[in-house]
Amino acid sequence: MDVPKRSLLQAGMFLLVCFPACGPGRGVREQVPGLVTEHAMVVSAHPLATEVGVAVLRDGGNAVDAAVAVHYALAVVLPWAGNIGGGGFMVMRSSDGTVRTLDFRETAPLAASRDMYVNDAGAVDTAMSQHGHRAAGVPGAVAGLHAAHDSLGTLPMQRLIQPAIDLAAQGFSLTALEASWLNGALPALRSYSTQNSTYDERAHWSVGDTIQLPELAATLARIRDNGPDEFYALTTADLIVAEMQRGAGLITKSDLVAYRPVWRAPVHSRYRGLDIHGVGPPSSGGVLLAQLLAAMEPMDVQGAGWQQVATVHRMVEAERRAYADRASYMGDPDRVCVPVAALVDSAYVHRRMSDFDPRRATPSAMVEAGVPVEHEETTHFSIVDAMGNAVSCTTTLNGRYGSHVVVGGAGFLLNNEMDDFSLAPGAPNAYGLVGGEANAIAPGKRMLSSMTPTIVTRDGALFMVLGTPGGSTIPTSVFQVLLNVVDHDMNMQSAVSAPRFHHQWLPDAIQQEAGAIAHSDSAVLARIGHRLVVRESIGQVDAICVLPDGRLEGGADPRGDDAAGGY
Repeated sequence: MDVPKRSLLQAGMFLLVCFPACGPGRGVREQVPGLVTEHAMVVSAHPLATEVGVAVLRDGGNAVDAAVAVHYALAVVLPWAGNIGGGGFMVMRSSDGTVRTLDFRETAPLAASRDMYVNDAGAVDTAMSQHGHRAAGVPGAVAGLHAAHDSLGTLPMQRLIQPAIDLAAQGFSLTALEASWLNGALPALRSYSTQNSTYDERAHWSVGDTIQLPELAATLARIRDNGPDEFYALTTADLIVAEMQRGAGLITKSDLVAYRPVWRAPVHSRYRGLDIHGVGPPSSGGVLLAQLLAAMEPMDVQGAGWQQVATVHRMVEAERRAYADRASYMGDPDRVCVPVAALVDSAYVHRRMSDFDPRRATPSAMVEAGVPVEHEETTHFSIVDAMGNAVSCTTTLNGRYGSHVVVGGAGFLLNNEMDDFSLAPGAPNAYGLVGGEANAIAPGKRMLSSMTPTIVTRDGALFMVLGTPGGSTIPTSVFQVLLNVVDHDMNMQSAVSAPRFHHQWLPDAIQQEAGAIAHSDSAVLARIGHRLVVRESIGQVDAICVLPDGRLEGGADPRGDDAAGGY
């Protein structure tokens, strides 16, 4: 799909619309103020990456320029998720209202096979699908960033990559979170990488330590000078192939040369007068979000109350049914027929909810996929520029630090996205998701994703830009933040900061952050048949809302080092 370069460059005036500040709905905690700027904003998972994006916007770059710069910066300062060795999805909305989505998801190597993780006893070897060289899919990030820039960018690519090169070469100070996660990953990094890297040059990293990544700086400089061919055909490609050969991996030069990002049609849905724009398969996120919102439309969500029994119960029952559909129908649309239009049709969703019992939970064992009729570790950033262009981008290595393989001599981590395929019938992946035939492994195929980068408009005007990491919890996190703003009248930062819960059909349990659901409400939910478990934090939403006066409010998730910036 060819994308005209001029579309995002048109700096037209547009009407800025937001919901009136009505005060929080029943049960909502006190509002948390967020950063408010006059013209432009970047919200990302790291303060240094946010600074890089804001500098690009101040220099006259547009939202896509800033997205490219932020992505490359995150590949340096957020090594457990930011990447050039992974892939993702990007939703772009120009100031003229045109919405486009770019799929730069990883692909299975040509030597991959359907049962490659099934041993002789018929059991799935999840260690191989989640760690080491055979867990890696063919990376799409570099090709995707250059495709977006070639079509929609304005500043020279060299300007956009240079800040990441400087960060890698000069070094940066580790935050408490970075030091903790890097220390936790060191044994695996040493075990699965075939050569030493800067990450494991110390036995223990402390807060405030400066880490320099000279090999990564050199790799980024080669990409700056040679473009995407550097990653897929030249020196860096040779380093990837050499790493694969040392570790008995599958990715070859042919795999790298053959990789292409794909422009795809956005998934569009509506909720209470809003237009929701997201990504379609091979991401399940846009479809799931559309189904969840359609299931909630008939309910007076605000009247039922935030995180109250009736609200939580219906949200969970909607999630249960949507994730059952995900398991049966969704996969790479270039390889299987995914009935997107039928799945997001509100009449279909209402039929799926017809057996909803407001007094009783439906056991997941009794929930199967419907019959549509045709007619965790990831990172996200949201950007709005001064011209009204917006980007919502989610990118990932899959697990934290991906496959734990650092490409020798290149300094970057490879993904473990092969675990996102259906490894065998009924076998859960690292996130507990169960898949079906549509997502079976095949050479060159894109694995199913949960990424849900989203742009929301009202009456043709930009309203929200949002998304999150979190594996299988991504769609439900975006879903909850949307409801928090639209139905519970929270401001952006409060909506992002509020505690969350999640259900995904299997395993059959409401996973909740501590304090997400009051003890009294949890007791009632348990009595009507729900099982509740407390887990670690869910997602790290980074979001922007356009206020009624045209200013921008950021929501940077306090669950991480996320930061909003702008001018």
